[in-house]
Amino acid sequence: MYDAIYARQSVEKADSISIESQMEHCKYEARGKPHKEYVDRGYSGKNTNRPAFEEMLADIKQGKISRVIVYKLDRISRSILDFTNMMETFQKRNVEFVSSTEKFDTSTPIGRAMLNICIVFAQLERETIQKRVRDAYDSRSKRGFYMGGRIPYGFSKTDTIIDGVKTSMYVLIPEEAEQIRLMYALYANPPNSLGDIVAYFNKRGIRQLRDGMWNTARISDMLRNPVYVQANADVYDFFVSQGVNVVNPVADFTGHNACYLYTGTGSTPGRRGDLAGKEVVLAPHQGIVSARDWLKCRLRCLSNKQSTKCNKGKNSWLVGKVKCGNCGYGLCIAKANTKWGRYFVCATRLATKARDCQGAGGTIYADVLEDYIFHAIHIKLSEFTTLSKQQEVRTNPKVNEYKIRITQIDNEIQELLSKVIGANATLMQYINEKIDVLDAEQKRLKEEVRSLTCVQEDGLDTITNHLEQWHSTSFEDRQTIVDALIKVIRIADGNIDITWKI
Repeated sequence: MYDAIYARQSVEKADSISIESQMEHCKYEARGKPHKEYVDRGYSGKNTNRPAFEEMLADIKQGKISRVIVYKLDRISRSILDFTNMMETFQKRNVEFVSSTEKFDTSTPIGRAMLNICIVFAQLERETIQKRVRDAYDSRSKRGFYMGGRIPYGFSKTDTIIDGVKTSMYVLIPEEAEQIRLMYALYANPPNSLGDIVAYFNKRGIRQLRDGMWNTARISDMLRNPVYVQANADVYDFFVSQGVNVVNPVADFTGHNACYLYTGTGSTPGRRGDLAGKEVVLAPHQGIVSARDWLKCRLRCLSNKQSTKCNKGKNSWLVGKVKCGNCGYGLCIAKANTKWGRYFVCATRLATKARDCQGAGGTIYADVLEDYIFHAIHIKLSEFTTLSKQQEVRTNPKVNEYKIRITQIDNEIQELLSKVIGANATLMQYINEKIDVLDAEQKRLKEEVRSLTCVQEDGLDTITNHLEQWHSTSFEDRQTIVDALIKVIRIADGNIDITWKI
């Protein structure tokens, strides 16, 4: 049998004890007896997942080791549970434990008690360090500092100084940035799917400059990433509506800087793309994509995450818009050898054979639903005579300024309303007067926004008299029209609920 000398160092730095120094202290304690060295470099003491430590335990269980010598208690463990289990193994195998700088006699109750007290403080120190690191990360991220990770496509990294602190920031790579803009422009047009974008790039020889292959998963991640957006007040409102903690005030969302998205302390694991509980902070670099295109793509991603587009093709121009009012998932087109030919069915019901959802209720024939929606559009847009295939919204620079103030007024009104409880008559009068003033200002600003926002045709042919020409209108144009007018159609128990975008 021989002594085991164990040494561990998680990170090499000037004020830490080196492996070599630990060994010298332990060898002195061995007094020249036969020994074997077990060394773990770059491993934390928070757990026992360390190769040399596991090898030493295996040798102990085989009866090869009579004594374990360490420089200090926290070199072998910083966890109370791990240390307790380790000491039980030592006692079963009659293995002594020696700390060369902390004299413990594990053969006596007081010695074991002292060991347990020391390990409590070792774990406390570890948890304190962890909290300090988390707090530092949280503080730095909220100030827009670069927090590491993979550099997003479209950017390179450069050194910068923020608030007197050296950090890094992203800078545009022009050719990659153009690809990103094209990607967003294509997906902002509803008929284009992720697969269509991959096919478009490949057909035209638009290669990925980092020697990778275009694929739908990668493009989907890019379309969700706020690191590309020129964040304005609309982007701020979007994140707030999704339950995101927005660090910067709305006044900072001027339409220039992009955003960093972090997993906040209040967020919980959920479906891919869920934003609730996460944190957004303005980044120091300039965005690539306009807020309008980014929001159109991001909202489309949110709309798609719960829909299963079965038999997408050209089976119905309503596919992707119709959802089950019971489970929230999309309705797919199914075919039958009947006079109707096509009907909608809940994706959950189809996948689980009705175990998880009772469906939207009844048989929903595609022709009947399409006729119903067509007449609903006719009623909703009876005052319109033309509709563009595509529309480009050109806004006055003051529009974002007005939208920022509108959001600020909302926040001020909510703050005043929070003071209503327990308010006396005098305070209530003040609150009512202040809210009236703010409400009037908000209405005026909204009217200004409407008057300054003009819809301009982008040079493509317009669909004139679209309602009268509906049956001769192309499938793609019908999808474009429906996507421009309708956010979602929910069907439950035979009831049809249309949520309009206008």
